[in-house]
Amino acid sequence: MLKSQVMKALGIALLFAFAALAQKVTVEFDQAADFTKYKTFAIRASQLNSKNAALNSELVKKRIDADITSALTARGLTLVSEGPSDLNVRYVLGSGRRVEVESYPVGWYGLGRRVVRVPYAEGTLVIDLRDPSTRSLVWRGIATQEKSDPNQLAGKLDDMVKKSIDKYPPKKK
Repeated sequence: MLKSQVMKALGIALLFAFAALAQKVTVEFDQAADFTKYKTFAIRASQLNSKNAALNSELVKKRIDADITSALTARGLTLVSEGPSDLNVRYVLGSGRRVEVESYPVGWYGLGRRVVRVPYAEGTLVIDLRDPSTRSLVWRGIATQEKSDPNQLAGKLDDMVKKSIDKYPPKKK
């Protein structure tokens, strides 16, 4: 009986730990912006803030640039390599190490506590679309991915960009 309770508690703790390793995408946008007027875009700036070499290289920048270009082009926008554009794209990629702590009952009648520490890496990609005519932020996509191994975050960058840009243009409420 006690062994089955411990196994259930351990199973629940592991379920919560693996559920924490999911991707989350949120979008913010200017309610007053007219997104139908935006036809062109240019990628103006990028920033990689990671101590992990797999996420902090020129190759990662090129990959994110290509993913953003592909996703925005699929949404009907045209890339402008020189000169003015309707939207300026800026993005920041960062990563950090986190620890999830789970506690569950053990021992006689569940009076003791067992603590399990689950380390994981969290990567965040923030994509900003700015209107250069007003110099204001009109749309922001924030994708957060959690993985047990920081090197696995690099494999999820394409998905992070796609899921963010899939929410452009925003649907007004």
